[in-house]
Amino acid sequence: MSTSPSTTVVTAASASAPGTPSFAQSAWLVAEREIGSKLRSKAFVISTLIMLVLALAGVIWGGFAAANPSRTPVAVTGQTASIVQGQKGLTVTTVADDDAAIALVRSGKVDAAILPDATSPVHVKIVAKDKTPTELVAQFSAAPSVELLDANPQDALLRYLVAIGFGVVFLFAASLFGSTIAQSVVEEKQTRIVEILISAIPVRALLAGKVIGNTILAMAQIIVLVAIAIIGLGVTGRGDVLGGLGGPMVWFAIFFLFGFVLLASLFAGAGAMVSRQEDIGSTTMPITMLILAPYVMVIIFNDNPVVLTVMSYVPFSAPVAMPLRLYLGEAMWWEPLVSLVILVATCAAAIVVGSKIYSNALLRMGARVTLAEALKA
Repeated sequence: MSTSPSTTVVTAASASAPGTPSFAQSAWLVAEREIGSKLRSKAFVISTLIMLVLALAGVIWGGFAAANPSRTPVAVTGQTASIVQGQKGLTVTTVADDDAAIALVRSGKVDAAILPDATSPVHVKIVAKDKTPTELVAQFSAAPSVELLDANPQDALLRYLVAIGFGVVFLFAASLFGSTIAQSVVEEKQTRIVEILISAIPVRALLAGKVIGNTILAMAQIIVLVAIAIIGLGVTGRGDVLGGLGGPMVWFAIFFLFGFVLLASLFAGAGAMVSRQEDIGSTTMPITMLILAPYVMVIIFNDNPVVLTVMSYVPFSAPVAMPLRLYLGEAMWWEPLVSLVILVATCAAAIVVGSKIYSNALLRMGARVTLAEALKA
C-alpha cells in the first residue's frame, strides 16, 4: 500500500515527459541548424552571390567565345584580295600597295601580309614580323582530304570550357562546404557546445545532421548553377551546346551528391581530430588535395581519352571526369553506372571511417589526435 502513491507519481511523470527524439529527428534538427546558420551568415550569402554572378559571366563569355572564334588579322593588296576571299578565320585589311601592307605588319596592326609573288607555286607570299603564322600558312598548303570514322563534333575551345566548368563547380562547392563542416566541428569543440549537444542527441546523429545540412546547401548551389548555365547559353544562342550538356549535367549532379557526402564525412572526421581553428589545415590538407587534383588534371588532360577514362573510375575524380566524357561522347552507356557503383561503395566506406574518427576524437581536447589514435576504439 505504501508504494502505490510513489508508483503512481512516477508513472504520471513519465507520461508527461517529452519523448526522446529519434535518430532521424535528431539528425534533421542538426541539419536545420546548419542550413539556418549559413543562410543567416552575410559572408556566405555575399560569397555565394559573387560566385553566381561570376558563373553567369563566365558562361556568357564562353558561349560568345565559342561562337565567335578569334580571327587572324592580315593585310592584302588589290592583287591578292581575291585569293583570301572566302577564307575562314581571317580579318582582312585591303591596302594600296606592298609597302603599305608591310608597314601594317611592322606596326603590329596585322599579323601578316599576303603579297603577290610570281616565283611562288601559289603566286603569293606571306610576310610576317618575327614568327611564322603557321595557321595562315596551312590555309595555303595543299593537303589531302581527311575522313574521320569517329568524328567528334566538339571543338577544342568548347571542350576546354566544359572541362573548366565541371572542375570549377566541383572544386568550389566541395572545398567551401567541406571546410565549413571542419570549422564548425572545431568551433563546437572549442566552445564546449558539443558536450551539450551529445548529451541530448547521439554523436552519429550530430555527424549525419552536419553532412545532410551542408549537402542540401551544396546541391542547391549546383541546381542554381545549372539554371545559370541554361540562361547563359540561351542568351548567347548556343542551344546546340545546351542540348549536348543536358544529360551530362544530370549525371554531374548525381555524381556530385555522392562525391560530396564522401568528402563531407572525411572533413567532419578531420575537424574532430583538432581542438583549435589554427590546426585545421594540418588534418584537412590531404582531403583538399583530393579535391584539387581532379580540377587540375581534367584541365590538363581534357584531350587525353586514356587519362580521362581512368579518372572517370576513381571516386574522387569521377564527378568531374565522367560527365565530361559523356559530353564528349567518349563513354559507353554502362560506364557511368559502373563508376557510380564504385563511388557509392567508396562513399559508404568513407562514412564508416569518418564516423569512427568523429566519434572517437570529438571529445578529446588539447593536442591533435593522430589518425591511428582516432581509428582506435
